[in-house]
Amino acid sequence: MNQTHLHLLITHLPIFGSILGGVVLTHALWTKSNQTKIAAYILFIIAACGAGIAYLTGEAAEETIENIQGISEKLIEKHEDFAMFALVSLIILGVASIVGLFLTLKKSPLTRTIAFIILFLSLTSFALVAWTGYLGGQIRHTEINNTTTSPQGDSGENEEED
Repeated sequence: MNQTHLHLLITHLPIFGSILGGVVLTHALWTKSNQTKIAAYILFIIAACGAGIAYLTGEAAEETIENIQGISEKLIEKHEDFAMFALVSLIILGVASIVGLFLTLKKSPLTRTIAFIILFLSLTSFALVAWTGYLGGQIRHTEINNTTTSPQGDSGENEEED
């Protein structure tokens, strides 16, 4: 297994971790269960670690595919640029989850407030990381892209043949 393979495998972790953690945290807030909050925070921390690994392996994945015919450098750059926003968002979510975990274990009166803040962060992070994944998918999965790319990758417009 090389870094490209690891990148493709690990990129799903922050996507599913952020939304699944949000569902678990919503359930925890509904049932007022501190154990369930702790489970959600652990999911968020794992998702944040996965985002870091995905970002760190992204460069190797780019080097593997950038010279393949039909790969758009423009799409790679869009994915790479947006990945930074998703990474920062998930790092903030992970750090906030560590704080939430600490406050929950200490039975702080701020436990419920921080849980709502973390829920908002998780939904924001999910949106960013899901869009990043969508952009990454367009690089090799042209069937999800509304446009066709030329072999040089310099055209992002539909070209019709007569």
